[in-house]
Amino acid sequence: MIKRIINVVEFDPQWATVFAIEKTLLGSFCGSNAVSIEHIGSTSVKGLAAKPIIDILIEVSSLKVLDDCNRCFEAAGYHVKGENGIARRRYFQKGGFARSHHVHVFETNDVNLLRHRAFKMYLIAHPDIAAAYGRIKREAACQSHNAETYMALKNNFIQHHQTLALKWTNAI
Repeated sequence: MIKRIINVVEFDPQWATVFAIEKTLLGSFCGSNAVSIEHIGSTSVKGLAAKPIIDILIEVSSLKVLDDCNRCFEAAGYHVKGENGIARRRYFQKGGFARSHHVHVFETNDVNLLRHRAFKMYLIAHPDIAAAYGRIKREAACQSHNAETYMALKNNFIQHHQTLALKWTNAI
């Protein structure tokens, strides 16, 4: 079995344009059920090294209504993954083996919306922490091209700083 290679690259300002194009596509079939469609993850933080995969967060009014759009996601090139390990989430991947997009969907008021948003805002507001995160990601990619190991090597940093981000967000 061929394994995906984890590749962390320098920030690319074109990622914002790639997101904007995909946002329009996703909005076309999510319709009014989509409360918001946001660029999240490392590719959304200016200057942060990242895997060149656009992470998208969609807040919806109804997951049931969203589930009726699975064929549209598939027609747009997405693989429908269901909850994929996180309760009350819908997850989609695009690009096959060479992934290009990840879409995370949650209903309004789901705590995971706050978690994703807080971490992004925290990294933007703390460029020194974002730079440290970038170094950890590059080191993890060099140590392992296995996705599970790569994630595990970043996990302590992410958990620690997500906790701080949530506290920081409540303080502002």
